[in-house]
Amino acid sequence: MPDLSPELPDEGDATLAATLTVTIGANPPDRLDKALAREVPEEAALSRSRLMKMIAEGDVLRDGTPVTDPKTRVTEGETYLLRLAPSDDYRAQPEAIPLTVVYEDADLIVIDKPAGMVVHPAPGTPSGTLVNALLHHCGDTLSGIGGEKRPGIVHRIDKDTTGLLVVAKSDRAHHGLARQFEDHSVNRHYIALVHGVPDAADPRLRGTRGVSFEPGGIVRIATGLARHKTDRQRQAVVWDGAGRHAVTRARVLESYGTAAALVECWLETGRTHQIRVHMAHAGHALLGDQTYGGRRKLAPKLVGPAAAEAGNSFPRQALHAATLGFLHPVSGRELSFESALPPDMAALIETLEQAR
Repeated sequence: MPDLSPELPDEGDATLAATLTVTIGANPPDRLDKALAREVPEEAALSRSRLMKMIAEGDVLRDGTPVTDPKTRVTEGETYLLRLAPSDDYRAQPEAIPLTVVYEDADLIVIDKPAGMVVHPAPGTPSGTLVNALLHHCGDTLSGIGGEKRPGIVHRIDKDTTGLLVVAKSDRAHHGLARQFEDHSVNRHYIALVHGVPDAADPRLRGTRGVSFEPGGIVRIATGLARHKTDRQRQAVVWDGAGRHAVTRARVLESYGTAAALVECWLETGRTHQIRVHMAHAGHALLGDQTYGGRRKLAPKLVGPAAAEAGNSFPRQALHAATLGFLHPVSGRELSFESALPPDMAALIETLEQAR
């Protein structure tokens, strides 16, 4: 199954527990993923698909530098370091955690996730996750494709991002939804509050690599994304074919002077932290984003003391998965769902509006 993880939860990235050193032997295959599949010892139990995912996520290094292209040519005698995540040595347990169910049938369930909820268990968060809640709510009807820790999980949103996601309850639904995420036919629109106001007339934005403009005031951001070289909890923009191709589009819905804007973002691809990384790359990081927002603050002289305090103390990235649309993977019916802004974002918007 393809890696369908539009936004990897901050908490879902387990601390690495071990490494494996692999030396390329004589007459190697012509590309890295095939060569590693040949050279990795059988007892390591690393399939080629697992190796390809490790390459894409920056877990395969040569001379201390991640190699993120599986087609990289290799030569005899080269040594690669593989960073191995801890094994899934526990089974997620059902927990009676309240869920906001937007839609449910025999094949799938759509959830409106609150802020602070981890999508699936990890060594640091073995309980209290969406999966634990789903196991209680759905019993044994979740798709088994995701394994014991991720049953039914087709895509994810960050721990502190709110909004809609769909979970498969049958294997046929899982396969059908996975294909739609893979071919980018799922309609996913997010609402975000960002620093500054993206504007096609801004020379700085026009000169930012990877940024272009489309009719209707749409900003298009296209880059490669890969795991940060030194901080594994972050993603980074990369170029020249490195990383995974990622495209985000955004348009301004409301502006609050020049200090902040309410922005609608939608995904052509779905990569880890994609909206957060792309908006920061464009110079418009999300309010409250401690990972990608740097030290940027709202200035009281631009929005007033109350709005500046509300924005600068916002406890999470101001990002909400507001719209989710797809074809029902079994019946073929077109399904579309909307989620109202959560109270914290709605209150922040009201404060910014009052300051205009």
